[in-house]
Formats: sequence, structure tokens, C-alpha cells
Amino acid sequence: MSEAASIPRSPAAPVAPAGSGSRKIRRRWQMVWGIGLVAFVLLWQFGEPYAGWAFDIPRGWRIPLQRWIGAAMRWLVEDASFGLFTFTDFTRFLAAMVEAPYRFVLGLLSTGILDGRGSAAVQLLPSLSWIAVTGIAMLMGHYAGGRRLALLVGGCFAFLAIFDQWTSAMVTLASILIAVPVGVVGGLLLGLAAFRWRMFDKALRPVLDLMQTVPVFAYLVPILFLFGFGPTAAIVATIIYALPPMTRISLLALRAVPEEAHELGRMTGCSRRQMTWRILVPSARPGLMVGVNQVIMLSLNMVIIASMIGAGGLGFDVLAALRRLDIGAGIEAGLAIVALAIALDRLSQAFAGRRPEHEAEGAQRKGLLARHPYTVAGCLLVLITALAGLVAAPIQAYPKALQLSTGSVGSDIVGWINVNFFDQIEAVKNALLLNVLVPVKRFLAGLPWLGVTGLLGLLGWRLGGWRLALLVCVLALLIAFTGQWEKAMVTVYLCGISVVIACMIGIPVGILASTRERLWKGVELVIDTLQTLPSFVYLMPAVMLFRVGDFTAMIAVVAYAVAPAIRYTAHGLRQVNPQLVEAGLVAGATPWQLMTKIRLRLALPEILLGINQTIMLALSMLVITALVGTRDLGQEVYIALTKADTGRGLVAGLAVAFIAIIADRLIAAAAERSRQRLGLDDTAGERS
Repeated sequence: MSEAASIPRSPAAPVAPAGSGSRKIRRRWQMVWGIGLVAFVLLWQFGEPYAGWAFDIPRGWRIPLQRWIGAAMRWLVEDASFGLFTFTDFTRFLAAMVEAPYRFVLGLLSTGILDGRGSAAVQLLPSLSWIAVTGIAMLMGHYAGGRRLALLVGGCFAFLAIFDQWTSAMVTLASILIAVPVGVVGGLLLGLAAFRWRMFDKALRPVLDLMQTVPVFAYLVPILFLFGFGPTAAIVATIIYALPPMTRISLLALRAVPEEAHELGRMTGCSRRQMTWRILVPSARPGLMVGVNQVIMLSLNMVIIASMIGAGGLGFDVLAALRRLDIGAGIEAGLAIVALAIALDRLSQAFAGRRPEHEAEGAQRKGLLARHPYTVAGCLLVLITALAGLVAAPIQAYPKALQLSTGSVGSDIVGWINVNFFDQIEAVKNALLLNVLVPVKRFLAGLPWLGVTGLLGLLGWRLGGWRLALLVCVLALLIAFTGQWEKAMVTVYLCGISVVIACMIGIPVGILASTRERLWKGVELVIDTLQTLPSFVYLMPAVMLFRVGDFTAMIAVVAYAVAPAIRYTAHGLRQVNPQLVEAGLVAGATPWQLMTKIRLRLALPEILLGINQTIMLALSMLVITALVGTRDLGQEVYIALTKADTGRGLVAGLAVAFIAIIADRLIAAAAERSRQRLGLDDTAGERS
């Protein structure tokens, strides 16, 4: 059957006229692209002897942004004053506001309530026992999701105790319990402000875009400079990192409140404050709880990374194991992170999906136990275990004699793989390095920045008009004129290859899963689990099997970024209108034609959004892979962190953000053009 006959159109879809006007526009763009590509090739091949500045920015042309930022930070710390207090006094006040509740929560979970600090500290009260903490977590799980969730959460916390990860896990949990409420409240307040005032929303949007694309390591450099080394600085960095997604989700949830709720508030005479807190926020609760889940997972991820500036806990254990190449300790700490992440993720998801219960008539006359059974049970559990722990030590702390260790097993497995498959692993690694990675790296390193910027601008003009072209060109020029072009090309090379491999794996898996319901349920469970794992967990097995270098970084990035490619492909294919597929069958299309000429074409906007998310995750993971010796912008951020060089770290972080924004805007514009060409509604491209 012909290609034209194999693509049935929806009756509601607009059919573009095939007149001479559209053909002229197409020919005009073909000519423009031809001229642009010829000019680029001529500059690339023959331009260096005559226009060397187009390949390497002269030092005199570079913007000294690193020096400017460094000077501004020194001025803030040494000279900035608000009259009654200095900027340093302000940061110390913020640190004290964070440190006081953190010390209290840490005392409850790990150290006990102390009087004094250091070796002179005296314990006034012991910490909660491991049984009490596990029991409280299980009560929360039963309240939110029933018996199965309670058992899952209890198993995760028991795993921490049995495998001797309890102390480190409680330090990490204490940081999360402080960072999450502050991040949720701050994000909700910013979302409310953006919802109320349109100008504030317009001003906040680019700031949030930048904050969500700047790599996480870049947050640590100025925080380390302003707040010093320690858990307080790590919590401040975590709060800042978790604010943007909560703000965006709060704004979306508030805008999704139905008009009927607004009408109800106006009919009952609600004031503006009552309308906000009694109508809008309760009505937006499901969406807001999704934001809380995101804040929890991002906070857990950031607390692990923030171990580099003194957060301690499980992140420090993983980092120490990476530095020592201690395979067993690294695996155990990584599994503990996984267990804590799964418990917190499932709990937050259950609370997000739980509907609020309304008290029955006369509930106020019931007793305390009937009205608050879970609270009473938790208090009794704490009291009983505290008293019992005074006479029976195993109730207070899990006994050492019963603890297990998988360290030797993990070391043995990795050792067995390296001994028996070393030659095969090295052969695959060297083949990819010599035939793919190194040639692509050399190719990108030899391209002129002027020509690449011009092609990006031309692509932006074609996809989104002159505004997108201007944005893309300005961001690319900022990367070049701040002296980051060479390292940016290394970042693009690693990110590009990783994204291609992730898509080569993810898109076929998504295609297969989209047509098989049982397979999709299994795949969805796997990718949901993958997306709960902090980024450090992906780095550990890659280093153990492939040691350090670009190949190891690529493997870790592919594993971390493959989930969106699978999810968006399957989601897009599952959302294709069944009537269009039925029309293809009636027209005599084969299964291959149905997939390639109908389903994949209609799902293309969604697949492009999945590729976009894959790129964003790859860029964020590349900064983490600086720990294994890459020489890209992530390494610049990491070096700046070790030297507390704020200017160097922020400039490199901004360069990564600019790459992310360029990719995001171009792919989003391509997805929108594809959606319009196919005659799809905006809702069809809704993100999963």
C-alpha cells in the first residue's frame, strides 16, 4: 500500500493545503540550509589559517565572569552590610535557624539529646530505639496504604538495622526531615505568589528554569563559601535545590483547581486569605502531595551529594568507598540508600494518593484512642521501647551479633566478573572507546564555535522563530566568551553518545511494552524503581566493573537516563487514538506499517519530550561522573568545589545550564511543530 494511504487522518485534524505557497517556503528553507551547511563546512575545513579566532576565542575577547563572581562573593562575605547587620550575620542567623532543629532531630534519631558539644557533651536522653523508628514508619505506612505498604516500609528500615547501616541512615534521614518541610513550605509560598501576581510569575519562571538546569554540584560551591563545611551548609543546599520543582508543581496544582471551587468560595463570602487556605490549597491537595514526593526524592538525592561538604550519613559512606575502591562497603551503603529511597518514595506516594477522611457526626465526642489511633499507638511504642531499652540493650540498638554483611559477597561477585570476563569487558570497552567515543570527541573538539553557533541559530529560527534563534545564539556565545567552549564540547560529546545509546535501548523497550499490558506493568515497576535511586548508586557498579574514565561515565549516564526514553515512548504509543489504528487496519496496513507509519508518527511529539528528559538527566548525571575522571564541565565544577572557587564553579555550572536550556527549547519547539503538523491537541502532548 502507498505511504499516503497508510496514514489515515482524524476527521478533526486540519489538513494543510498542498499549494504553491507551502512548496515555496520549503524550497526557500532548503536553500537556506544548503547555504548554511556549505558555509559551515568551508569555515571548518579551510577557515583556521585565516580566522583562527572562530575556533579558539582569544583571551582578550573573553568575559572575565569568574573573576567578577569571585569578587562579588568576597564583597558579600567581607563588606556587604544592611545597616543593622552584615551579610555574614544574616548567613549565620540562617545557619542557626537550620542547625537548632537539625540537632534536635539528629538527637532523636541517632545521638540522643545532648548537653554541650564534642567530647564534653553529656547525653540527657537516649535516642529513639530502632524498634520505635521502624514501628512509627510502619504505622505511617499502614495509615497511608494498608498492610502491604507497612510491611514494605518495615522491611526497608529493618534492612538498615540488620546490615549495620542504621547510624548513617538516621543521619541522612535527619537532614531530610529538616530540608523537606522547609522546601515544601517555601515552594508552596512561591507558587501561591506566582498564582496571585502574573508579573511575579513571569519574573520567577526564568529563575526556576535556570535553577533546575544548573547541576547540583554547582549549588555546593557558593553554599560552601557562605556557610562553611558541615551538615548545616548541606541542608541549606538541599532546600535550595528542592525549591524549584515544588514551586512549579504548586503553581500547576493551584491553576488546576476547578472553577466550581472558586465559585463556592465567593458564594460563601470568603476573604482572600480564607479563599487561599480553606478553598484553593485543600482543593489542590493531590497535586501538592505529588510535589511533596518530588521534594523528598530530590532532597534524598541532594543530601547524598552534599556529603562532599560535610553532610555525613550514607552519602559520605558511598563517597569514602569510592575513594578507597572498597567494593563491599560501597555496595552495602548503596543498598541502604536504595532501601531508604524506596521507603520514603512509597510513603509519600501513598499519602499523595490518599483521600482525606471526613469525621463522622459525633466524632468529637469519641475518645482519644478512637479519634487518633495511630498517634496513640506511636506514642505508646516510643514509651514502651524507651523503658524496655533501659534494661534490654537489643531493644535500643540492634545487636551486633545478629548483624549481617554482604560486603564480601559483593566483592566476590565483582571479583569473579573481573577475573572471568576481564578480556571481554576490556574488548568491548576499547572497541567503543577507539571507534566511537574518541572519534566523536575529536570531531566535536575541532568544530568552530562560530559555525556551531550559526547552525544552532538557524535551527532555532526554523523551529521556533527569531526569538528562539536569538536565545540559542546568545547562550552559545556566552559559553564561548566565558572560555568554556572546549569543555562544553566534551560535555556535549559524552551527553550525546549517552543519550543516543539510552534511546537505542529505551525506545525499542517502550515500543515492545506499549502493546503488551503485562510486560508494561513489569517495565513500569522497574523504571519506577530506577527513578527512586540516587545518582551515586549508578556510579558504584560502573566504577567497580570498568574503573575510571569516559567509558565508565557513559555507562553510568545511560543507566541513569534510560527511564524517560522508555516511559515517554510507551506513554505516547498507548495514547494514540484507537480509531486511527482501526482505520489503518481497514486500509490493509501490515503490523509494521501500523507501527512505523501511524503509531510512531502520532507518538513522535511524546517521544521527543522523552528524549528531552533523557538529555536533562544525562547532563545532571555527567556532573556526578566527574568523580571518575572525566574532563568536561562537571570536572570544572568538582575542582571548584574542592578549592571553594565560587566563580569557577558557577561559570561552569551556568555553561551546563545553557547547554540544557538550548537542548530543551529546541526539542520542545520540534515537538510542538510535530504536534501541529499532525493536528493533535495540546492535551495529546501532555507529559506523563
